Amino acid sequence: MWISGHRETRKKILQNENNAQPTESFYSLSTQLNNGARLDFSSLKGKKVLLVNTASDCGYTNQYDDLQKLFEKNVERLVIIGFPANDFKAQEKGTDKEIEQFCKTNFGVTFPLAKKSSVKGHHKNAIFQWLSEKDRNGWNNKQPSWNFSKYLVNENGQLTHYFDPAVSPLSDDVIEAINKS
Repeated sequence: MWISGHRETRKKILQNENNAQPTESFYSLSTQLNNGARLDFSSLKGKKVLLVNTASDCGYTNQYDDLQKLFEKNVERLVIIGFPANDFKAQEKGTDKEIEQFCKTNFGVTFPLAKKSSVKGHHKNAIFQWLSEKDRNGWNNKQPSWNFSKYLVNENGQLTHYFDPAVSPLSDDVIEAINKS
């Protein structure tokens, strides 16, 4: 009973229907990648960005494969960034190096992976603070409900969508949101 009810909540899609603008610029943010390099989000201007909290030992881990396919199909206009986190039932126990190796070996992942961090609660990283706090992004207070929650930011740094984990990266809803200008 709990599982079926919990799964149902993970099919949610939220959309910025009122075209709310962020109060804090997405492009003022940066993250440390798992290789130690810093990624300044100002370098992502003009591209859509899909930010996904990930884990290597989750029922949704196979979405890495779909994320890689989505990335390859849209490489000129979409950046995908994975944020490994251990916030849900200890499903990401590896080190940054182990996570990277797991993703490359099992799913051929070539999109950037951030340094392992927290994506919910009081210790969430700055990116997920921006993604899940209305006073920063303009409209959304939804924290990740589980691993593989997805947030889409448009070419202008505006958060446009939140997709719960059960929404496949290759679903019509995600593809439509990416293709929307």
